Amino acid sequence: MIESENLNQEEIIKELCLCNGLSYEMVRQEGSDTSKLEMFFSGYPHIVGLSLFPNLTSLTIVAQDIKEISGLETCLQLKELWIAECCIEKIEGLQECRNLEKLYLYFNNISKIENLEKLIKLKILWLNHNTIKNIEGLQTLKNLKDLNLAGNLINSIGRCLDPNEQLERLNLSGNQICCFKELTNLTRLPCLKDLCLNDPQYKTNPVCHLCNYSTHILYHLPCLQRFDTLDVSAKQIKELADSTAMKKIMYYNMRIKTVQRHLSEDLEKLNDRKCKLQKLPEERIKLFSFVKKTLERELAELKGLGKGHGDGSNNSKVNDPETSKSSETVTGEPSLQQKILTKLNALNERVTFWNKKLDEIEAVYHIEVKQKKKSHGLLIPFLLIELETVGNFHFEEGTQSDDWFNFCYELILSRFCAWDFRTYGITGVKVKRVIKVNNRILRLKFEEKFQKFLENEDMHDSESHRRMLECLFYVFDPEVTVKKENLLQILEKGFKESETSKLPLKKEAVILSNSLSISECPRIEFLQQKHKDEKKHSLKHELFRHGILLITKVFLGQSVQAHEKKSISQSNYPLVNSVFIPRKYLLNSVMGQRNCDCSVRQYKWFVFDHDLVLPEYVVEFEYITMVKADSLFSVFNNVILQESKKKSEGSVFSKDLKFDDEVIKMEPRIKARPKLISLDDKTIFSLTKTSIYSHIVSLNLHGNSLSKLRDLSKLTGLRKLNISFNEFTCLDDVYHLYNLEYLDASHNHVITLEGFRGLMKLKHLDLSWNQLKKSGDEINTLCKHTTSLLTLNIQHNPWQKPATLRLSVIGRLKTLTHLNGVFISEEEATAAMKFIAGTRITQLSLLRHSSTKEERPRILSIWPSAKILTQISKLGPHLHPSGNWYLKITALNLDGQHLFEITNLEKLENLKWASFSNNNLTKMEGLESCINLEELILDGNCISKIEGISKMTKLTHLSINNNLLTGLEQHTFDNMLHLHSLSLENNRITSLSGLQKSFTLVELYISNNYIAVNQEMYNLKGLCNLVILDMYGNIIVWNQENYRLFVIFHLPELKALDGIPIEPPETESATDLFGGRLTSDMIAEQQGHSNFTQMQELNWTSSSIRIVDLIPVDQFRNVCNVNLQNNNLTSFSGLIYLPNVKVLCLNYNHIESIMPRLKPQTHLTNRQLLYQKVPSSGYGQQGISKTNRDTMSSENLPPIMHSLEVLHLGYNGICNLIQLQLNRLRNLKFLFLQGNEISQVEGLDNLVVLQELVVDHNRIRAFNDSAFAKPSSLLALHLEENRLRELGKLQSLVKLEKLFLGYNKIQDITELEKLDVIPSLRELTVYGNPICRKMLHRHMLIFRLPNLQMLDKIPVNSDDRAKAEFHLAELQAKKNSLIPVTNSPMDGRSFGQVKTSPIKITNVILPGGFSHYLGSDITLTPEVEVSDRKNKNAGILTNNSWSIHAEIAFQQLRGISISPFLFSHQNIASPTAQIYQSNQEERRISGSNFPRSNRM
Repeated sequence: MIESENLNQEEIIKELCLCNGLSYEMVRQEGSDTSKLEMFFSGYPHIVGLSLFPNLTSLTIVAQDIKEISGLETCLQLKELWIAECCIEKIEGLQECRNLEKLYLYFNNISKIENLEKLIKLKILWLNHNTIKNIEGLQTLKNLKDLNLAGNLINSIGRCLDPNEQLERLNLSGNQICCFKELTNLTRLPCLKDLCLNDPQYKTNPVCHLCNYSTHILYHLPCLQRFDTLDVSAKQIKELADSTAMKKIMYYNMRIKTVQRHLSEDLEKLNDRKCKLQKLPEERIKLFSFVKKTLERELAELKGLGKGHGDGSNNSKVNDPETSKSSETVTGEPSLQQKILTKLNALNERVTFWNKKLDEIEAVYHIEVKQKKKSHGLLIPFLLIELETVGNFHFEEGTQSDDWFNFCYELILSRFCAWDFRTYGITGVKVKRVIKVNNRILRLKFEEKFQKFLENEDMHDSESHRRMLECLFYVFDPEVTVKKENLLQILEKGFKESETSKLPLKKEAVILSNSLSISECPRIEFLQQKHKDEKKHSLKHELFRHGILLITKVFLGQSVQAHEKKSISQSNYPLVNSVFIPRKYLLNSVMGQRNCDCSVRQYKWFVFDHDLVLPEYVVEFEYITMVKADSLFSVFNNVILQESKKKSEGSVFSKDLKFDDEVIKMEPRIKARPKLISLDDKTIFSLTKTSIYSHIVSLNLHGNSLSKLRDLSKLTGLRKLNISFNEFTCLDDVYHLYNLEYLDASHNHVITLEGFRGLMKLKHLDLSWNQLKKSGDEINTLCKHTTSLLTLNIQHNPWQKPATLRLSVIGRLKTLTHLNGVFISEEEATAAMKFIAGTRITQLSLLRHSSTKEERPRILSIWPSAKILTQISKLGPHLHPSGNWYLKITALNLDGQHLFEITNLEKLENLKWASFSNNNLTKMEGLESCINLEELILDGNCISKIEGISKMTKLTHLSINNNLLTGLEQHTFDNMLHLHSLSLENNRITSLSGLQKSFTLVELYISNNYIAVNQEMYNLKGLCNLVILDMYGNIIVWNQENYRLFVIFHLPELKALDGIPIEPPETESATDLFGGRLTSDMIAEQQGHSNFTQMQELNWTSSSIRIVDLIPVDQFRNVCNVNLQNNNLTSFSGLIYLPNVKVLCLNYNHIESIMPRLKPQTHLTNRQLLYQKVPSSGYGQQGISKTNRDTMSSENLPPIMHSLEVLHLGYNGICNLIQLQLNRLRNLKFLFLQGNEISQVEGLDNLVVLQELVVDHNRIRAFNDSAFAKPSSLLALHLEENRLRELGKLQSLVKLEKLFLGYNKIQDITELEKLDVIPSLRELTVYGNPICRKMLHRHMLIFRLPNLQMLDKIPVNSDDRAKAEFHLAELQAKKNSLIPVTNSPMDGRSFGQVKTSPIKITNVILPGGFSHYLGSDITLTPEVEVSDRKNKNAGILTNNSWSIHAEIAFQQLRGISISPFLFSHQNIASPTAQIYQSNQEERRISGSNFPRSNRM
């Protein structure tokens, strides 16, 4: 047999030599130097004969029938080995091939990676196309660079490749990897450049079907050059992946902060509720404590009188007869002491009773807090899973508007049977929250298997199989204590075998039920039994009141009822998919005789294929229990009701309150003494009945109204001092009392112990029921100044860190024996000392909580970098620090170490990421040397001021949430040019002014602070990179109307506000609401302050303003000049409320009325609406014309803007003066209406002090009867560039001195003769009218108007008047003689020739000094063609003379003096202006050459 085997081996070797071109005989005799052998397809069933090739370095065996690796023991030089497409089942026989660098074992039947430990030089390993399930056995292959595991059964990566740091190429295609979390393990391979998970030659990994698959890989592995056979080396690809990932992190950070904020709100509500419930017990305790201390004082005085001592403390006055009488009574009754002692015992019992109630409330409060945290505790892990899976795992919280929410609600109610829960006192169930689970990975698996099942079955039965889909409750194992982690693992990874192995009896199936009782009763019974075993006294129903249900979608498939004798396993039921047990066969303690038939429909299911159970909904519910006296605040809720009903008889505590009253009324009843307000020497001597300070040993000042203890240090012998129930806020008067042993300062308002010093013999100190907060500062004071303290009571103070307060005090005050009335045991003292030792930063703590990683790991997480890094790679205390070990530290995580200060970080110069959350820090000190910090977390401390970080210019992330910050110091953030994220939530910040220059800020979280005024938002307007802002919980949210739209309007770059993304419709609504609104905030932003009381001018032109909303109006009381030219105002809007405005310029707006137009009346009837449209319809008010009605209503309206004197309304498109309601401006003196569409002068009757009216460039043809119906005080009337043909009805203008009628349509000389009714007229212009062509009007007007001094801009002198008389007399003579008038030659300077009208001035260049008063937006542009009289350009304003009155009024309002030579140093831009300047000295009114349309 052996000979035949040898013969067979010889044949194989011959075949080997033949295939490689070698002579078998020569090889046999002399050996061979051949270094490479190859065998393909057949002829080499065993690896033999290799000992003949000692120099072999490469061996290739392909497609042979080899089942094991052997015969390589002599191949010591082998570097490359191919055994591919064979039948190898195990990796073995390679131990001696230690020089092997390349190993190819693809297309075999290998199921495990093993026996490669000694191949430390291996660089390439191909194991593709095998049956490998796990990556293992590669720990020693430090030089491995190429690993091919494609086409196997691998579903996880884990940390198995961590040792292979040199790995550059990895192919995992064609496996069963389905989770992104597995791929993140590859981030620990720093040299990986080529990764393949979706090679076209193989099947696709399930993970490749997920959304954002490529983005996830490229973000986590930025060094990749090739990915899934594609080139990804382009920089843009990596940047896009990074950008997408950062947006995801920011988004989920925002959502998690929102969840945390909601939790804080709920906890705050619980705390408020607790405080309300504790109010009654606290009041009772205070009352009894007061009475108790008063009795103790009386008892001490009684004993003092009995002994005859005068040093006893008392509050009685020597001269008080009442006190003397009571003292006699006290001394006269020997049993009085016994009565006092009896009453004191009764009082102590009542105090104990109410203290117990306080403890009960506190216990219930902690249960509620725990439940709230538990409820919210699921949401944050859910969101983190969403982030890690890049949205492939999605949770959605339901509301009653969601159909699936209602489905779950009804499903639970339908499967709840009250009979099953009656023994637990449960009467119903209430659904509190339903969360829908969308796990794309598990859903794809479920659908794939379900589809396969349908394909394998008969198509006729497919519908029946679909009916086998059920919604069942998952049955949790009641003994699994960490239910939250168990639930999260199921939701993320499904019901894996590792999960089901924890179930009772290690059943292979997933246990489900269609009954709430089958799912929940085991849990309830387990908790009750556990509670019973531990003998706890907590509230019974709180054990199981709240619960979680997991509703699953299940395919039951082929299902049978379980046999009693068979255990439930796939092997016992090989042909079925699931097994069920009816309830009646379940041996359970909850079973018993029933009065309902629910049990017939209740089953427990066992499903073998875990992938066919899909978790779909997580339901949080609460059981409704029978009302009992000790459940869920019920007692204490009644207390609140009782208070509201003023202690009604039905109150829970009514008996106790009656009992309290009986105790208070017990004998002896002490009469109240007068309260002391101040303390002086006389009072002290009176109280202590001695006149020598050093003799005073005890002083009782209980129950007074003292707030100061002056000169108390004089009492050098004082041993006992009682100042309880007074008004002290500090104890700085209690100092240097070297003999003081007892001090009772309870029931005051003490906020600090600063100044409390020199009490070295103090043994007993009571500081309970005060307002002490800063535990660190107060403990330091006591440590320093009370070195002999034995007992200390600090209960009922609002301490900032109450959880660790007791340990802190015991650890620092080492002499204490009792704290808060509780004895301090040795064990507690030891624990406190250990606690204190851990509150200091030492070398050991630095090593234990630090990391030296240079780069932040690429992980999709919102947790601080320091926390992530220290969890991944801690230095650890085992490390032996070298000389510069501290320079290597880059990350430091000292969260929750109870630190009181930051020390010993001076040498950590390279620290990049640091976290000091949840400590007792009060100052930001000790970080001055850490100038390279990029991320700093200081959440949950007691810091009140941001300081010491101005040199941290590299800081990108700063978080100081849950501290005591009151403001942001100016310039603190100015040098932080890389700060992207700032979180300052839950502080007391009132202003954002310190953030004005934080231009790089992207995220700002400042919710739950004290920001109240909307002006603070303007501090953020310069932050153009800000995309996430959280202001929730600030006062501004409630104070500012339409707060959200207000912020969106002023910060247009925002993408999310208060945790809610900003939608495009919101942006549009914000623009509609706040666009064009002039507000106080806008003015404050421009001025840099909000002190408007000093403002006198408001100049806001060309800003598209639609509404003026200046609040509060009183702050603008000194504004007298307003210029709002070139805007979109349709009314005076909020300007009507400015009390002292004198000059108002609203040119170039769209003014329709003084008052804003009312909204259309929606309540009018159809008839009224018809009459509004058609006055002749016969409905509604008739008989009065529309004009008359408007006039009447306008006259009856009350006057407004009493200080307004000058009003500019030019170029507004006004056509109806009555609609303007100008009659309400009763004190108006100058009115400018040029450039409108006015056709009638009306609605000005009530303007009795109006001196100048400008209506140039309108459409006036004539004056109606109501134009100037009343006698007017008008001095100047401007009517140029209208369509006037008639000049009648001007007789009321009895004071008119100036009238400008140029460029109208006056043709008849008789119309000018009508001006005779205005004898006071001194200046008149009529040039540009047709009548001027006849050249006769001048003589006629000069003759008929005796007071005329200026006509058509030319002065009228005595010669002109004489010539006019002569000319008219001559004409009259000719007319009388009936001789036709002939043209006779006349002297041009006589009255035959009229001077040409001067050129009309249309342009004036104002000096710089005056343009300031007119406003920067008033523009005057040159006009080239003088003859173009009707140019309507906005900048070209017709130039007519001002009246002397307008000019004087203007100068007085401005407070300036305008020189007639104001223009002398200015360049004149046009010839017309030069003509104007040359004639300037002839003008009698200085300054009259300013365009009136620009006057303010």
